[in-house]
Amino acid sequence: ISPNTVFVSIAAGSSIDSIARHLGQDALIVRAMPNTPASIGRGITGLFAPDSLKPDQLSYCRRLLEAVGDVVSIERESLMDAVTAVSGSGPAYVFLLIECLAAAGMDAGLPENVALELAKATISGAGELARLSDATAAQLRHNVTSPGGTTEAALDMLMADDGLARLMHRAIRAAVQRAKELNA
Repeated sequence: ISPNTVFVSIAAGSSIDSIARHLGQDALIVRAMPNTPASIGRGITGLFAPDSLKPDQLSYCRRLLEAVGDVVSIERESLMDAVTAVSGSGPAYVFLLIECLAAAGMDAGLPENVALELAKATISGAGELARLSDATAAQLRHNVTSPGGTTEAALDMLMADDGLARLMHRAIRAAVQRAKELNA
C-alpha cells in the first residue's frame, strides 16, 4: 500500500473515520454505495470523497464506478446513510412492490405467471419511462390518471394520509437509523 493508494469502501454505515482506524489516519478513503442493478450495468452509486483526494484520484474512482452505472457525488459524508437507504436498499423496495402488485393481481383473479409478468414489465417499463422522460414523476403519474377512473381510485388509497408516502418515509428513516447504528 502506497501513500497514493485510494480505498473505496462500499460498507453501509461505516464512516471514513472508522475505516481509517484500521487503515491508518493518513489513508485515502472514499465511500461509495452502489446498488444491485450494477450487476447489469444499470446501477447508481452515491460517492463521497474527502477534500484530501486529488482531482485525478477522484476522477479515477468515478470512472471505476461508472463501469456499472451512473454516479452521483455527495457533498457531505453524513448523507451517505440516506444514499444507502434510498438507492442502496431501494432495489429491495422495488422487488417488494413487484411481489405485492403480482399478489394483488392474483387476488383479483389473474394466474400467478400472468400477474408476475405484468408486474415485472410494468415496474421495468415505468422505471425506464421515468428515467428517459424530462417530465417529473408527479407529471408522469398524472398522465396515467384519468379523472374518476380506475387509476384515480387506486391512487386515492395509496395517497391517503396513512398510505404509501408515509410508509416510505418511515421505511427510509428506519434504514438511515440502522446505518447510524452500524457505525456506532
